[in-house]
Amino acid sequence: MFTSLLFLSASVTLDSHLPPLLPWHGNSVTLMQEKGPLTTEFELSKGTISPNYDDTMAFVARLVAANPTQFQVRTIAKSASGREIKMLIASEQGHVSHEQISHDPKPTIFIQAGIHSGEIDGKDAMFMLLRDIANGKRRDILNKVNILFVPILNVDGHERSSQYNRINQRGPAMMGFRTNGNNLNLNRDYTKLDTPEIAGVMQVINAYKPDLYIDVHVTDGADYQYDVTYGYNPIFASESPSVSAVLDQYFKPMIDKKLAQQGHIPGPLVFVMDKREFKTGLAGWVATPRFSNGWGDLKSLPTILVENHSLKPYKQRVLGTYVFIDGAIDALAAHNQALNTAVKKEQQFVPQELIVERAYAEKPDTIAFKGIAYSRQESALSGRTEVKYLGEKHDYSALPIFWQKQPIKTVAVPAAFYIPPAYSNIVKKLQLHGIEVAKLSSDNTQPLTVAKINRYEFDKAPFEGRFRVSAEFAYTRMESVVHKGWYKVDTQQAYGELATHLLHPAAPDSLFAWGEFNTIFQRTEYMENYALEPYARQMLKDKPALALQFDKKIREQPDFANDPKARLHWLYERTPFYDQGYLKYPILMDFNNTGSEPSK
Repeated sequence: MFTSLLFLSASVTLDSHLPPLLPWHGNSVTLMQEKGPLTTEFELSKGTISPNYDDTMAFVARLVAANPTQFQVRTIAKSASGREIKMLIASEQGHVSHEQISHDPKPTIFIQAGIHSGEIDGKDAMFMLLRDIANGKRRDILNKVNILFVPILNVDGHERSSQYNRINQRGPAMMGFRTNGNNLNLNRDYTKLDTPEIAGVMQVINAYKPDLYIDVHVTDGADYQYDVTYGYNPIFASESPSVSAVLDQYFKPMIDKKLAQQGHIPGPLVFVMDKREFKTGLAGWVATPRFSNGWGDLKSLPTILVENHSLKPYKQRVLGTYVFIDGAIDALAAHNQALNTAVKKEQQFVPQELIVERAYAEKPDTIAFKGIAYSRQESALSGRTEVKYLGEKHDYSALPIFWQKQPIKTVAVPAAFYIPPAYSNIVKKLQLHGIEVAKLSSDNTQPLTVAKINRYEFDKAPFEGRFRVSAEFAYTRMESVVHKGWYKVDTQQAYGELATHLLHPAAPDSLFAWGEFNTIFQRTEYMENYALEPYARQMLKDKPALALQFDKKIREQPDFANDPKARLHWLYERTPFYDQGYLKYPILMDFNNTGSEPSK
């Protein structure tokens, strides 16, 4: 039933190009068993192999069969290729509905593995932990929490398996691919919701209302001593700072202590500013809402992104993930009340403004950091200086770290958004996000703000299957009629900040920016010069101020004066025949009670 062990020898030779390893002898190796019921393929292979999709699903079935009173499995979605995405539910109560779990005073932890299916550490770690629950070794865990576990989210990418999918990662011997069957990166889909995989995650979160969400990844960056790095948006940049504060104060110390006791080195989730000169400093990343942890921050759903170090052996990474999750469960059980209080506080608060885009600070902070020594040398291949890691410890007492502290763009939060019924597809996505949407039962006239596009630019190449668009807007408040059947999204709700990021057109991760409204860039009615010229002549005669404006433009702008098409188009724009929907964002915004500018 298990994948062939022929790749064991290949796993040794395939990492010969990678930097040398530091020796590791963690206590967590005692978590592995060599024989007996529910020994995982990872354990049988001495920590080098992860099972394929069929063997994975078979092992899920064996877990449920071994503990049918506490384990159950459900399908949360189907991939584009028709593969089922399974979720295992572990609860002391046995077979429970999502309503029972969502109302259970015992906290629920949602663990997701394989969103990037080559980064599959979470699957094999959780199989060991669930096995230990099933055989009674870890009977304590379900006394503390309910568990939701997706072993492979990106099931199609998982089966695009190869020894050669990740050049800078040590194992497993065969690993899946980063993107799904449609070549979409699932961890860029948390706002636009194009994929069935992330839609399934949304449905799980809406139904089960987990208290903590853990998304397990593997890094693809520089070398350092840490084997388990993890993070969430820092307090200064978080839209749920009370949640980040609880994770800092209560969760991180417990998790780090457990990892250290088991021989692992926990570290911060950071990247490198210059990959060819490590000492230049670190990049302190703030996740935007297209990512799981950025989306969770906006939704006030405590979300931790785990990034195991890709250069550490697969065995070490998987065991570190087991210990990390064990520590997170302990912390959740001990501090769930503080976490819930922080979540409720954040859900009740909607700010007047949101920072939707940030830049790295010009002046860095500093951080103590456990690095790896490196040398730099000229490369005949690249024609520039490249880095070579030497496999020796190098501790930095004060390494620069540049956090994304500098606001670039801020938007005002309106009291409400109004969506025409023609955009019911947008409403469905909002509801999938968990956002409350009301359908109007009568017509209503009130001053609302319309966003008109002044300038725009489409990306030169597709990104995540879409041609994204950036634009500059002019905002006009005018008497507007919203008819029966329109939709209203009130921002004074638990997920008002998320709604604003999705619906304010100036937000970089808005549905507008992702191309949901690209039809407004199309003109579909045109004019004939023989009809426009006599109409425009009479219009200028009836409107002397407009005629003066036209004459001034001709005198002062030679390019305009010498362009017959531009002159007639300018006049056409000012007739009532011009398409009033062209370049106008169709969702209206209510700023009547906020007194704020729409964006700056």
